Amino acid sequence: SKHLLSRKNVENTLHSNKYALTTFKAGIIVGSGSSSFEIIRDLVEKLPFMIAPKWLNTKTQPIGVRDVLSFLSNAIGKKELFHKSYDIFGPEILTYKEMLLQFAKVRGLKRTIVTVPIMTPKLSSYWLYFVTSTSYKLASSLVNSMGIEIIGEKSAINSMLGVKPMNYKKAVELAFVKIEQNSIISSWKDSYISSGNLQNYIHKYINVPSYGCFKDFKQRKVINSENTVNKIWSIGGDNGWYYGTFLWKIRGYIDQFYGGTGLRRGRRSPTELLNGDALDFWRVIYADKEQQKLLLYAEMKLPGEAWLEFKIEEGILYQTATFRPKGVAGRLYWYLVTPLHWFVFKGMINKIIEI
Repeated sequence: SKHLLSRKNVENTLHSNKYALTTFKAGIIVGSGSSSFEIIRDLVEKLPFMIAPKWLNTKTQPIGVRDVLSFLSNAIGKKELFHKSYDIFGPEILTYKEMLLQFAKVRGLKRTIVTVPIMTPKLSSYWLYFVTSTSYKLASSLVNSMGIEIIGEKSAINSMLGVKPMNYKKAVELAFVKIEQNSIISSWKDSYISSGNLQNYIHKYINVPSYGCFKDFKQRKVINSENTVNKIWSIGGDNGWYYGTFLWKIRGYIDQFYGGTGLRRGRRSPTELLNGDALDFWRVIYADKEQQKLLLYAEMKLPGEAWLEFKIEEGILYQTATFRPKGVAGRLYWYLVTPLHWFVFKGMINKIIEI
């Protein structure tokens, strides 16, 4: 397929007589941010019943992103690997259907999948495009490659580098440990700051997920930048959320009723926010007053994951509420609260920019 051929072209492009090249070739990489992983996640969490194309019976050997990183880091400086190519893969040969069902089991979801032989590659591409959050171009490329079995060629690379790849289910479980702790965003931040790289640009790279997400987006022209930033940094706790306070309180009571923290945690300081701070039923993921960006992660009881972001760029305040639903319940929840979101978030951003 063109997708797989492009990988080979990358290898050919990187090859040089001036430096040593070691190539590791993998099929499906299991980890947040991987296109295949995000598509599988979309399918499993959105569809209780799937009528799917026959390529779901194609076999492959998925590998966890942690194992990929182990291969890469352990290979550095190993002269015996120079100018060589190795396949890296997990211990199991699975069909895409088996991967979807195991993924569902890890997520605690019951899913039924029926494969049919009548879907052409073009129809399959449209199916992925409409059901998931991927682009049609990527969907088309993936469909063409998913019809081809990718079984790794065995070698001694595992023993040479001391890597014992985990099974698919374990890789999925660990991926969600990272996601639920929201450490994907924070680990990128920590690595940049600790190394000194991109110190002044990190705010541009810390962003919430986009695959399979609903968003409530608002923007307003900022009249007084300092005043607006101070209001953002004072939000929550005794200061409230500036608009629809009674609705925020009701949401807090509902959260407590279902075993959550509600609004009782408040905030550490009335005017300061630091990374890691609790803020009512949110957690501060990123707070940089100089760069005028605040990112919060929801710790309330939800059928999914949620983020709330404030940032000022070129005199414009951007306020974005993002929700990634888990299953049908998550999608129904979003549609149910959308009218309230429109009311509350519109009022909130208007109050924030007031002088």
